[in-house]
Amino acid sequence: MVATNGSGRAPTGAGDRLRSLVFKVEGGKASLSVLDQLLLPAETKYVSVDNVEDAWDAIRSMRIRGAPLIAIVAVLGLAVDLTSNERTIRELSKATDGKAYVYEKMQYLTTSRPTAVNLFNAMEELKGIVERAPPGQVVEAIVTHAHFMLERDVSDNKAMGTHGADDLLSRHVHPDGVRLATICNTGSLATAGWGTALGVARELQRRGKLRSIAALETRPYNQGSRLTAYEIKTEGMNGTLICDSMAASYLKSKGADACVVGADRVCANGDTANKIGTFNLSIVAKEMGVEFFVASPFTTLDVDLESGDKIPIEERPPGELLDTSSAPKDMPCWNPGFDVTPAKYITGIITEKGVLKKSADGTFDVKGFVKKHSS
Repeated sequence: MVATNGSGRAPTGAGDRLRSLVFKVEGGKASLSVLDQLLLPAETKYVSVDNVEDAWDAIRSMRIRGAPLIAIVAVLGLAVDLTSNERTIRELSKATDGKAYVYEKMQYLTTSRPTAVNLFNAMEELKGIVERAPPGQVVEAIVTHAHFMLERDVSDNKAMGTHGADDLLSRHVHPDGVRLATICNTGSLATAGWGTALGVARELQRRGKLRSIAALETRPYNQGSRLTAYEIKTEGMNGTLICDSMAASYLKSKGADACVVGADRVCANGDTANKIGTFNLSIVAKEMGVEFFVASPFTTLDVDLESGDKIPIEERPPGELLDTSSAPKDMPCWNPGFDVTPAKYITGIITEKGVLKKSADGTFDVKGFVKKHSS
């Protein structure tokens, strides 16, 4: 199913082309369509999410991806299931414990992808809302929270972009602005809008201070070449696409002032899980004297995990590597979706609350930062 932008046509404008989802509530019934990112940039197609199973599949299959968007689609998918899926509505009406019924669906959604902590934090936050809601108002509370999540994500991303741009421009004073490099996709397509790491680039571009940006291809699923390059072109940024293995040569010959990447989980010591290849880029940046920043929502900071050794790393199906590499189909392969960048390679962590820098002893006090900024 192709969703429309409200005028009966598929989204066609520059802003619409970077719209990751369409969520509506009409007559008490919610509907959700998500942009199938596996088809970009060749085809722009929105597919319906009619229940939690559809939401789970969209997340697991990577039709949608990006830690913030995964959490949002899970909550919105639940809202759709509870208001528009006749079977769910019927089962909920007959359930002896309606809240327990909802919790089971929430638990199911957390099994879709294990590495991004945003999904788990979103479900914990939603659990608290369900617990506080009167029995007859649980569904209404979830739908209200779904709307809030969408608005908050865009607001937080813009704040993140502002903090990141301010910090970079305080040191890099070339009249044409800052040269960036990034990996994977962390823009509007990975969020409800604006983006995290690419949101920093977008804010620099808005100020006329983005000198250039290099996007790593991001093998094996090519989120950099398919999605980030698409966003760069759509936004009119001065961008260059490079293979992952070109990063060292690019930084040496072309140069960059900073690498800015996203995150799926940041541990208490600053170790950060992100798309596979991020660790490699951080080592290269360190050797070349290039700053290396992680841009992530506050909800990505996981102070319950002391170090990256504890992060569960998702392994993706072999076909995702084999089908994009022209390799023999029966070739054994190892295909982790993420790697962990040790904190020692990270210059700072950009969040909507501000930029966390290292203490005098060269370590990140993520716990202290979270405690300071938690309401």
